Amino acid sequence: MYRARDAVENEQWIAAIEEAGERLDLGTETRSRAADLFLTNAPESDRSKRAVLAASVYVSALTTGERRSQSAVADATGVSRLAIQSRWKEILESAGFDAPDW
Repeated sequence: MYRARDAVENEQWIAAIEEAGERLDLGTETRSRAADLFLTNAPESDRSKRAVLAASVYVSALTTGERRSQSAVADATGVSRLAIQSRWKEILESAGFDAPDW
């Protein structure tokens, strides 16, 4: 879980989630869940935050039924598809879901 201060300290990243949500035409619930996932899993290093942001958007879209491809999310968030592939299962599990074995 995260603290309210985390949301303030990561305000620019939350704004980036909103922008990606606009590009992907995601609903309010999906954007909110993406922000929660990001804040729960946000790394200390700014260098890694973009990848966690993208994976959080991808996982939130999966779990709310607004599926988007990894490629589409990567394009909307400015990361490579590989960045999402390397992090999405970990974020899915942190949200209490079992990641698929494939």
